[in-house]
Amino acid sequence: MAELSPKTRAWVRSAVDYGGLVAFLIGFLVSRQLKIDQPLVAATWWLVGGSAIALLIGFVAERRIAPMPLIAGGAALVFGTLTLIFHDPIFIKMKPTIMNVTFGVTLLVGLALDKNPLKLLMGDALVMSRRAWRVFTLRYGIFFLVLAGLNEAVWRTQPDEVWVLFRFPGLIILTLVFSLAQTPLIMKGMKEAEAEGGPHVEPEDIKPPPPLVE
Repeated sequence: MAELSPKTRAWVRSAVDYGGLVAFLIGFLVSRQLKIDQPLVAATWWLVGGSAIALLIGFVAERRIAPMPLIAGGAALVFGTLTLIFHDPIFIKMKPTIMNVTFGVTLLVGLALDKNPLKLLMGDALVMSRRAWRVFTLRYGIFFLVLAGLNEAVWRTQPDEVWVLFRFPGLIILTLVFSLAQTPLIMKGMKEAEAEGGPHVEPEDIKPPPPLVE
C-alpha cells in the first residue's frame, strides 16, 4: 500500500478519533427530528456503527490502530452494546465518567509508583525533563477526574440535548483548551531536557498529546 501523505494521514486519524462521536451527534439530531422514541438509544446505533467503521478505516489506511483510539473505540462498542441490549441510555451516559476516572486514576497511581504512563503513551513525540513530566502527568490526572465529575453533573441535572452537546464537542473543546494551556510547561520542560543533555527539539516539531477523551 502506498504511503499516505501527511494531509491524508491527518484526515484518517481525525476520522478514527472522532468518527464515532460525530455519528452519535448526527444520529441524536436525526432521531429528535424524526421524533423517535428514546433518541439517545437510537443514536447509540450510530455510535456503535460509526466507531466500528472508524476503527476499520484506521486499520486499513495505516495497518495499525494507535492505543488511545483503540481504547476509546472499544469502549464505545462495549458501552454502546450494553445500551442497546438493555435499552437504557444510562450506560452511554456513564461511559465518559468511567473512562475519565480510569485515565485519571491510572496516571495518578502511576505517578505515585514513580512510573509515567503518559510519557510511555506519547513515546518520542514530546521530550521534557523528569520534573516537567511529573507536573504534566499530575495535571492531566486531575483534569480527567474533573471531566468525570462534570459529566456526572451534566447528565444527571440537564436535558439530554445539553448532555449530548457537552459530550461532543464540549469535552473535546475542554480538552483542547486544557492542552493548549500546558504550552508554557512544555516549553520550559523542553529547555530543561536540553540543558540536561537531551535532544534539541524545535517548537514546530512539538506534537500535542493524543486525544484521550471520547
